[in-house]
Amino acid sequence: MHKKAVVLPAPAPAAASIVVPSWLPSDAPVQPAATILTDVLDTRLDVRFDYKKQHLLGTAILTLRSHFYPQSEVVLDAKGFDIQKVELVGDKKNKGLNYNYNRRKLVIALGQQYPRSTSYQVRIVYVAKPNELPQGGSSAITSDKGLYFINPLGLEKNKPRQIWTQGETESSSCWFPTIDKPNQRMTQEISMTVEKQFKTLSNGLLTASHANSDGTRTDTWKLSQPHAPYLATMVVGDFALVSDSWHGKPVDYYVEPQYAATARAVFGRTPEMLDFFSKKLGVEYPWEKYSQIVVRDYVSGAMENTTASTFGSFVQSSRRDLRDANFQTSEFVIVHELFHQWFGDYVTCESWANLPLNESFADYSEFLWAEHKYGADEAGLVQEIKINNYLEEANSKREPLIRYRYVNREDMLDRHSYDKGGRVLHMLRKYVGDDAFFASLNRYLTQNKLSAVEISKLRTAFEETTGEDLMWFFNQWFMQRGHPELRITHTYTNGQVSLRVQQTQDTLFQPVYRLPVTVAVWTGSNQPTEHRITVTKADQTFQLPASQKPVLVKFDNESQLLAQLDESRTTDELLFQYYHARGYQQKSEVLDLLQNKTAELAVSSLLRNALNDKFWNTRRLALDHLRRYRGPEPEGMRKDIQRLATTDPNSRVRAQAIKTLATLHEGNFGPIYGAAVGDSSVLVAAAAIEVLAKKPEINTRKQVAAIDNTTSSPLLVSIANYYSLNGGLDQYPWFLRRLPDVAEADLYAYFQSFGTLMTHIPPVERDKGLKMLEEYARTAPRYEVRLGAYRGLVLLLPTMPALKAVLQNIRDKETDDRLKAAYNLI
Repeated sequence: MHKKAVVLPAPAPAAASIVVPSWLPSDAPVQPAATILTDVLDTRLDVRFDYKKQHLLGTAILTLRSHFYPQSEVVLDAKGFDIQKVELVGDKKNKGLNYNYNRRKLVIALGQQYPRSTSYQVRIVYVAKPNELPQGGSSAITSDKGLYFINPLGLEKNKPRQIWTQGETESSSCWFPTIDKPNQRMTQEISMTVEKQFKTLSNGLLTASHANSDGTRTDTWKLSQPHAPYLATMVVGDFALVSDSWHGKPVDYYVEPQYAATARAVFGRTPEMLDFFSKKLGVEYPWEKYSQIVVRDYVSGAMENTTASTFGSFVQSSRRDLRDANFQTSEFVIVHELFHQWFGDYVTCESWANLPLNESFADYSEFLWAEHKYGADEAGLVQEIKINNYLEEANSKREPLIRYRYVNREDMLDRHSYDKGGRVLHMLRKYVGDDAFFASLNRYLTQNKLSAVEISKLRTAFEETTGEDLMWFFNQWFMQRGHPELRITHTYTNGQVSLRVQQTQDTLFQPVYRLPVTVAVWTGSNQPTEHRITVTKADQTFQLPASQKPVLVKFDNESQLLAQLDESRTTDELLFQYYHARGYQQKSEVLDLLQNKTAELAVSSLLRNALNDKFWNTRRLALDHLRRYRGPEPEGMRKDIQRLATTDPNSRVRAQAIKTLATLHEGNFGPIYGAAVGDSSVLVAAAAIEVLAKKPEINTRKQVAAIDNTTSSPLLVSIANYYSLNGGLDQYPWFLRRLPDVAEADLYAYFQSFGTLMTHIPPVERDKGLKMLEEYARTAPRYEVRLGAYRGLVLLLPTMPALKAVLQNIRDKETDDRLKAAYNLI
């Protein structure tokens, strides 16, 4: 699964004589793996849909077997159902069974004991009512009702009618009865009866499709290899199907019809990815097909349902959107979900405590693909982003990667399990070497295929492959919390560099780390001497030979450590590091450390050099650090920035150059902004409009009006911001008219711009806008959309005191704890 992680607030400090770090997690109950007395071997479902009531009418036949001990009852997860019939399936006749049901658990009395040598079948007729379940969700997965009807009656303009499911973590039991745990594995067959104009998708292959006399159609999908229940999926809707193949297996892309022409541009590298990962792992893609489908209003980023990954609509692109596409827009999540088909689906974590065995690998696959396809600099950018993501979260929480204590299982879907875990795998790869790393992964996948595992299985695979005891590595990185915080200093005397490494993290709660690392010593402008050292103490000094005083000593020269580094270097050493950098991360580090020294000619020259770097993000980062530039040669610097704003081939660089120009205290850049409004890139046009919203030119209103019928949601948000600051009553109908075209992810900003605009118009004219914002604040499915609408209303409070009661009523009726907390801060 791909999701957006949210940094959680720190727990309240403990009242004790010892100062407890704010990030130390509060005590939580131990969350062991589920006790499994019965296994679901196979699930057969026959379902229909009631669009008006948003119900699923289902019949489930489960093939079950006692795990070890004989069982006379079976306990199933079944959330919010109406149970109509429960039967034991017989050869000639079914037998009714007694059961107890509390709308969460279905306990069925079997009438006799079944040993593990004998399987049996139970037939359950039920109605699933997902919208009647208590509202739940997390920062990673915003809703947990399992089954979703999107625009079921077709009343919402510009939104397709769809049905889709989302099973992780334990929401599949909201639409079919099962044992909803990751250490279950079942084969599966799902028959869906749908309106004939709709396409369907599920796990496995389409084995039958036939028209019914009532104008509907029944499609049957069968998965012949077993998988975990949370990976089951159904999707129904009007999709364009773009077909591809790999090694004779179907590879299909399902998108909304208007995106059919660009589907291959978005997903078309999938066969190449399948080839790369199959060869790298030595395990060919293990399933019978691979489909990727895009749905509306998805409750997470994407999900790795076995053979049929589901994606939020953010991955769909128009031809114009593709001009701004890069690895970080959608390709990374396509890679992520594909790699899950091995790590997560083929081999599955046996408990949510072991979720990093799924997510760390999927996260690291993004680095592997970027490295293979786009080179070391793009991979270095992935590494930098991921480390920063984790370190940001580590300010407020630090947990072991494998953790058996958590309040909610979805707490596991955090930046630890993803970003930290991926970096830990990178360090493991650098330690054992590429050949051993991928040989170990092959052993892990081969030995544990189609089963559920815990962390010891991964460690054993690496130890059996390398012959080395790796308990130290797995213990400090997977089983203990935190990360190294290192202070690095060095001196030179008598032909030796004394390198001092101090581990400054609080070792009362975190380990003293064992850190194999490479140190590069430069004594000239040629190649450095590299030294492999292993840090094992809290304060340790290493003696490294050097024929003369070094011009640079670089700790962690491979930029592979997950750590906070305070590495002492002079400005001259940093300048040398930039011009002799091993890769993007070393350049990026220098740019960050010298950003406040742009008044120095040598630093200014370095930044001008960076503006011509071959890697796009080095140029973009240099531009960001040139905001409000007041250093030497200002005219030459302005010309360089203008050149990038108008001619750089990368749209992200052009957009950043426009933003940087807007911060300079001299120069007339209005013509550049005006031309950029018509740029083929949405990012560039949006950046120009954002600048012009604060510094409008004579022709700006005309230029913006000429494009305000755009279908691009990001551009609509920028135009909305412009109108909110420079518009009035004439733009009020525009906000109402364009609302259906704004993507849900952009409504948070759009609603606040709308609220700002309404402060510029008479209160008597605001009625439609107020009603619209209030409706979204009360009923929008996504909590961030409700929050945006609420904030839009708050902006009107100074001129409309009567809104205070409305806002109070919205707060009182809100059930989402995240929103309650946010409202208290507004």
